[in-house]
Amino acid sequence: MTARSVSIIIPTLNEASHLGRTLQQLEILDPAAAEVIVVDGGSTDATLARAHVHGCRVIRSPRPGRAAQMNRGAAAASGEILCFLHADTLVPSDLVQLVGATLADPTISGGGFLALMRGADRTRWGVSLHNALKTHYAALLFRPHRYLLNGFRVLFGDQAMFCRRSDFVRCGGFDERLPIMEDADLCTRLGRLGRIRQLNRVVETSDRRVARWGSWKATGIYLAIGLLWGLGVPAARLKRLYGEIRD
Repeated sequence: MTARSVSIIIPTLNEASHLGRTLQQLEILDPAAAEVIVVDGGSTDATLARAHVHGCRVIRSPRPGRAAQMNRGAAAASGEILCFLHADTLVPSDLVQLVGATLADPTISGGGFLALMRGADRTRWGVSLHNALKTHYAALLFRPHRYLLNGFRVLFGDQAMFCRRSDFVRCGGFDERLPIMEDADLCTRLGRLGRIRQLNRVVETSDRRVARWGSWKATGIYLAIGLLWGLGVPAARLKRLYGEIRD
């Protein structure tokens, strides 16, 4: 794979307050990504203006919802590798090299990073640690044989998930019926094609949800959602626990 074969796909909905900083970081990637695609679900703020200022390819999704938006971006992407990024997540400058090197191993079907949750005045070390461990214990609890034998991990959207476009298509992409946990669901299907790798590198993501809930409540909700998802509780019910927070 060439260094410029990575397409970065960002689903947005009223993300003007965070998107600009994320796009500034993407402009200094070395090597650069093949393209940055912003797929908007109907923003009414300055999100689209931010995307145009930074020269992104902008797509308006006829269907709102993160899964539908990311599928739309993947269908339009030209890169051999797809990297799905939240609008409030900052990535390392060598992202392209890291994902390309990881997927050069044909036994690996997908990967992601360690997510460090940070706000304007503090770093959420406890919540970040729990989320890192969740990548392992969710897999160990609900897919123990695959965790032990095939290196299966459960990654989440704030970990900047990536995979080959061919594998994404092969496993059917994101399930657009899911309003939440579409990322973990994709992992379960990618994990049938190869190992899921969690890189020992950090991406920084906004703590806006934790700031609203508080660390203990946030950790409890994240834990409950992960456990209930593993037990087969419908995603629509889990969505009620999660809610919508945008600042």
